[in-house]
Amino acid sequence: MSADSHPLLAVAALTGGVGLASALAASVFMVLPEAVRRALVPHLVSFATGALLGAALLGFLPEALEAAGPGHGAAIGAVTLAGLLTFFVLEKLVLWRHSHEDPFEGHEPHDRTHAVGPMILWGDAFHNVVDGVVIAAAYLTNPGFGAATALAVFAHELPQEVGDIGILLHSGMSRGRALGLNLLVSAAAVLGGVIAARALGRALTLLPFALAFAGASLLYVAVADLIPGLHRHLGLRRSLEQLLLILMGVAVIWVTQHQAGAPQDR
Repeated sequence: MSADSHPLLAVAALTGGVGLASALAASVFMVLPEAVRRALVPHLVSFATGALLGAALLGFLPEALEAAGPGHGAAIGAVTLAGLLTFFVLEKLVLWRHSHEDPFEGHEPHDRTHAVGPMILWGDAFHNVVDGVVIAAAYLTNPGFGAATALAVFAHELPQEVGDIGILLHSGMSRGRALGLNLLVSAAAVLGGVIAARALGRALTLLPFALAFAGASLLYVAVADLIPGLHRHLGLRRSLEQLLLILMGVAVIWVTQHQAGAPQDR
């Protein structure tokens, strides 16, 4: 086996494992009683928030700064900022596409229930490609960090996969078709991961900036998408539960990152 093939196979295994595990877990999750799902999802979101924050702020950005070397901190900051703005624009586009209001004046809005399913699948495929790039960048920095990042991505993907399957069922798809297409779309993470591993492996000078951009992705999801939802619950007990689960997510990422393997020499 060549030196180049090992990272590709490892990244493919990680990204494929995350996609398969999240899709299968979501399918199992969907057969649970609705009351159980409603009770579990907020806890999963809190844990995912901590995992994403831990991966971004304890892993990606410090690794990016270290890999870039002295004097490149401003460039890493600029790429991180560019990443945050990029994902802001992308989310705006997705929200616009999912809106039921016709963006063109003079046209009546119409029922798009059946159109939402394909849009969800395309959006999820793109998101999974990004997840694959994130995992590949982390693995090329440190295999242990790659495993920790895969765990963070899984923690975020599970609630999202459950929601996506629910939307597909609402759009009129059968349960079997919705689960099958969701599993197929999850494979897009492998494509993104393998392409990123190949490209970054051949251009290691780009790796610090890829890490910064990937960190911005996780940071944006946690801060812009997940945390605002947590603030909808203001009770003291619920808030303490959220904080505990966030800290657990951070702790799991920290332990996974540091126990799975020490950083490799550069």
